[in-house]
Amino acid sequence: MSFSPAAGNVQSTAIHTSPEGLTHGLIDLPVKDGTVPAYYATPEGKTNVPIVCVVQEIFGIHEHIQDICRRLAKEGYFAIAVNLYERQGDASTYTDIPTLIQDIVSKVPDEQVMADLDASVAWAAQHGGDDSRVGVTGFCWGGRITWMYTAYSPKVKAGVAWYGKLTQGHGPLIKRNAVDIAQELHGPVLGLYGGQDHSIPLADVDLMKQRLAAGNAHAKASRIDVYPDSGHAFLADYRPSYNEKDAKDAWSKMLAWFAQYLK
Repeated sequence: MSFSPAAGNVQSTAIHTSPEGLTHGLIDLPVKDGTVPAYYATPEGKTNVPIVCVVQEIFGIHEHIQDICRRLAKEGYFAIAVNLYERQGDASTYTDIPTLIQDIVSKVPDEQVMADLDASVAWAAQHGGDDSRVGVTGFCWGGRITWMYTAYSPKVKAGVAWYGKLTQGHGPLIKRNAVDIAQELHGPVLGLYGGQDHSIPLADVDLMKQRLAAGNAHAKASRIDVYPDSGHAFLADYRPSYNEKDAKDAWSKMLAWFAQYLK
């Protein structure tokens, strides 16, 4: 199994959102041990806007993730995406997914990720974002992180997890998973999953629903929607997995979720 994000970007289905009306760009984000690359987009000239952390797929903060930030900024959010495993290596140089997971992704501890997301919220708050209204959304690898960060950070008011693993992570450093944190959520999470996703069995989805129903108030307010005809990465418009109908429906659900809890 191989995949090149750069090659995928030439597909006609790839969405390119204009930066017109936005302040955006790549930055060196200050973190506790130096800096890491990040990308942000926010409505031009506006301050005190809600912050949304956009958590990457395993491929890093390539053009698709940057475009997600611009789409959210067009909706009135300060969106910021951090390269969460810059220290472990350059994901953009890999075309083989199993090798990428083995060499880089499996070596990324949750503690590093949580600290870098905290740093991104702090930076956004210094540049026009409102850190009393923080959301998080992530995809694949970042979908799992969405669950975990919503349980970790008391600043998070809502999360939207796109097809993130629920009962496992990538590699031996992972100590806990989404099914373990239903009593700890600081905001409700909307889970968006594909019924044909062979990497996340529906049995795992059912287990997560049970954990949420028995969890704290934010867990009980959470929801998981399954799209029966979609597989993994159905929002990834630069990949063959893209399902336009389901992607548009799920995107609208995400916007409604954030509008309910962040605006």
